[in-house]
Amino acid sequence: MLQYKKQSKWLAATLLLGSIVMTSCGSKKTETAEDKKLDSLANDKEFVFGDQRPFPQCHASTLVRLDDGQFLVAWFGGTEEKNPDVGIWLSKGRPGHWSEPIEVAKIREDAHWNPVLQKTADGKVILYFKVGKEIAQWETWVKTSSDNGGTWSEAYELVKGDKGGRGPVKDKLIELSNGDWLAGASNEVNRWEVFVDRSTDKGKTWTASPYFKIDTMEIKGKGAIQPTLWESKPGEVHMLVRTTGGVIGRSDSKDNGKTWSTIKKTSLPNPNSGIDLAKLADGTLVLAYNPDDHNWGSRSPLSLILSYDDGQNWTDKIDIATGKKEDEYSYPAVISWGDSVAVTYTYNRRKIAFWTGSKKDIVDLAAKKSSI
Repeated sequence: MLQYKKQSKWLAATLLLGSIVMTSCGSKKTETAEDKKLDSLANDKEFVFGDQRPFPQCHASTLVRLDDGQFLVAWFGGTEEKNPDVGIWLSKGRPGHWSEPIEVAKIREDAHWNPVLQKTADGKVILYFKVGKEIAQWETWVKTSSDNGGTWSEAYELVKGDKGGRGPVKDKLIELSNGDWLAGASNEVNRWEVFVDRSTDKGKTWTASPYFKIDTMEIKGKGAIQPTLWESKPGEVHMLVRTTGGVIGRSDSKDNGKTWSTIKKTSLPNPNSGIDLAKLADGTLVLAYNPDDHNWGSRSPLSLILSYDDGQNWTDKIDIATGKKEDEYSYPAVISWGDSVAVTYTYNRRKIAFWTGSKKDIVDLAAKKSSI
C-alpha cells in the first residue's frame, strides 16, 4: 500500500511538471508571417539616392504623389545648411526605382532652403523654396511644371520684394473647401512668429495674416514656427506648430483661417524640430514627429502617431526610424491618398529616406508593439 502511494505521488508530480512545461511552451507566441511582415514594414525605409551623391549634406525634403503612382521628392543639398552652394534637388520615381538627383533650382550663389511641392487640381506641380543666407531675409521663389516634373518654368518671386519667408515655410499648403489656398508660414527675427499666407486666386496673389498670439506661460522660449495645417470640416481649420517649449503647439480657426486662437501647448512632445501631418480620407490624422520633450533635444526616433478626433487625443504610435540619441531622423514630410501615407525625412543629413504604409499597418504595428 505504501509503495502504491509513493508511485501515485510520483505520477502526479510528473503529470504536473509536464503540464507546466507544455503550458509554458504553449504560451510562447509563434511568430507568424503577418508578424514578420509588420517587423519588416516598421524598418522598411529606402533611400531616394545612394552614397554617390553630388552634395555632402541634404535636408528638409518634400514630396507629392503623381497620378501614375510615382512620386516627386525635393530637398536642399550642398556643403552644409546656409552655405552659398546649397541648391534645391529633385528625384522622381517609386519605391525601388528613383531617378538620379538633379539640381532643379539655383537662383544665385546664395543658400537655398525648405522646398515645398504642391500638385494642383489641374495637374500642375508647383515648387516653392527660400533663398537667402539669413532667415529674416529669405525670399520665396516659385517654379512650375506642367509635365510631372519633366521640365520646369523659370523661377519667379512669390511676392516680389518681400522678405522673411512668404508662402509655405516647410510643410505643404492646403486647399480649403471654399477654394482658398492656405500656407503655414513663419518668421525668425527677434521672436519666432507664426502666420498664414492666403491666396484666393490659385496662387497669383497672396495676403499674409498678422502674427499669431502665443501663450508664453505654456510655451517658453522664442516661440513657434513651421505650421502644419488641416481642415476638419468646411471653414474649420487647425494647425500644429514646432515650438521652443518642448511641446507641439496648436491653434484653431472657425472662419477659414482668417482669425486664429492663441497658440497653446498640446500633450505631444517636441524637441524644437520640424513636424508634418496628413489627413486620411476617413478623417484620421497621421502626424510625423520626434517624441523628445527637450528644447533642441534628440531628433531620434522619428515616429508616426494617429488621431481619430481632430488632434484632441493621439494613439497608435510607431517608430519608423530609430538609432542613437545623437542620430538625426528629422524634418518629415507626410502625404496621404485613400488610407495610405508616404513619408520622407532627413537621414543624418546624408540621405533622404522614404517610408510608405497604410493606416492598418500603423494600427497593427502599434498593437504588436504594445503586446510585447
